[in-house]
Amino acid sequence: MYIDVHKEMEKSMKKTIEVLKDDLNTVRAGRANPAMLDKIMVEYYGTMTPIRQVASVTAPEPRLVNVQPYDATALQAIEKAIISSDLGLNPSNDGKIIRINIPQLTEERRKDLVKLVKKIAEEGKVAIRNERRNANDDLKKLEKKKELTEDDLKEGLDKVQEITDKYIEEIDELVKKKEAEIMEV
Repeated sequence: MYIDVHKEMEKSMKKTIEVLKDDLNTVRAGRANPAMLDKIMVEYYGTMTPIRQVASVTAPEPRLVNVQPYDATALQAIEKAIISSDLGLNPSNDGKIIRINIPQLTEERRKDLVKLVKKIAEEGKVAIRNERRNANDDLKKLEKKKELTEDDLKEGLDKVQEITDKYIEEIDELVKKKEAEIMEV
């Protein structure tokens, strides 16, 4: 019985980790990364569309991102969306392709980005803890319905904590890697 609770919890925690990884990829770390533009939405024929659906985004050099629209008429809209994003990027276009030079990060900006990464990680940890609470509640309900013995409940709760610790550790590792990437000059 409680194995199902663990499986559901672990499935949710894996999703949380995937979302966290996506969020961390959008934090720029001084080097060009096409994923940093993933959250940008472009107005394309009156509809807000993810940038990757209207253009090819590549990083041919460590300090350069190229955005090649699939439809040349979308060039201005893409450039406008990049400028109005909160990434602080200054794109330039030659009529066919948008080039974005990624400036070297200042020490102060790096520290701000590390704070942002820690904030994102804390949100991930809160989500993991919420999953733990839900799993614990489910186990206690099963015990109340007499579908679990007290010993099974204790064993189930211990397993929930063990799984939670594993995912919290994984978040800490992801943050450590991202911090090192940001602070690297």
